[in-house]
Amino acid sequence: MKATSHGGKEKEEALLMRGPHNKERWNTRISLVTTMTLQALPGKGRMKTPSITPQTLFAHHKRYCSLLCISIPKMRSNLLTIILAIILAGAVPRKGVEAQCCGCAADLCCSQYGYCGTGNAYCGQGCKQGPCSASPSTPSGGGASVADIVTPSFFNGIISRAGAGCDGKNFYTRNTFLDALNSYSQFGQFGSDDASKREIAAFFAHVTHETGHFCYREEINGASRDYCDENNKQNPCVPGKKYHGRGPLQISWNFNYGPAGRSNDFDGLNNPDVVAKDPVVAFRTALWFWMNNVRPVLNHGFGATIGAINGALECNGGNPGTVQTRIGYYRDYCNQLGVAPGNNLSC
Repeated sequence: MKATSHGGKEKEEALLMRGPHNKERWNTRISLVTTMTLQALPGKGRMKTPSITPQTLFAHHKRYCSLLCISIPKMRSNLLTIILAIILAGAVPRKGVEAQCCGCAADLCCSQYGYCGTGNAYCGQGCKQGPCSASPSTPSGGGASVADIVTPSFFNGIISRAGAGCDGKNFYTRNTFLDALNSYSQFGQFGSDDASKREIAAFFAHVTHETGHFCYREEINGASRDYCDENNKQNPCVPGKKYHGRGPLQISWNFNYGPAGRSNDFDGLNNPDVVAKDPVVAFRTALWFWMNNVRPVLNHGFGATIGAINGALECNGGNPGTVQTRIGYYRDYCNQLGVAPGNNLSC
């Protein structure tokens, strides 16, 4: 990814520190890097990996400093804090998107930086969801509706590439996607028309990769894998239930199924199978994950969206072939929608 020089970042940091509100914003940015670093560690992706090394920490930490325009020298003490916390705890708690990018409880506000809490810092200016004291912020919408962009030709052009024997071909439809969109009306309304088209292209690029052009409703051999994070006490695993990949973005782990269900009126912990049985619920769940976990990094380029979805296994050289496949789909869909793909495509 492209990044400005440390000198440029340090000038920005100096500006951010002027005044109480900007200092609060800077402190929040520091906290966000810490959280993103922790959540990118092994266990966040499709399968658990056995160990956490200092090299892994520094790699994730460096990438998120770059994404949020923070110079690495100023963050060194913060990274030492992360390492010390891991040593003392013996493990990294993985609370999923709920801790970082909202999906808050009903009595908590989602701040402009994607955190749950109360008070003016969370419920004031820029508050996205919950009992905001100011009107929730929404990006200014583009001129075209999502339905006008995701035409039957565009949608069918993706699903037509799935094999005849794919059970997803009769499950995923444009109409069920648009039905689910009624619950997430801000999707595809990301500032300018071009920005909205890039969001739509990015979403469907990841969906295409995760489902094999809408072929799969569930992860191949997913039921044989362990996606239960027993450290997550807010979303306890139910005996006998499996939390493997399902739906358009192959949502996985109990810490995602729990809040996804609460946000979409189904019991994600007791009935995760519904994501692969009800196509509207499947798309709602994918849109929930996108709006809470991926949308907040969208301005940083397509590469940041890869990191938000499966960065622990794919980014920083983890699986460059898969990264390039995702980028290829994204470029293709941007071309179909008549928009430039932008910068920072890889991760």
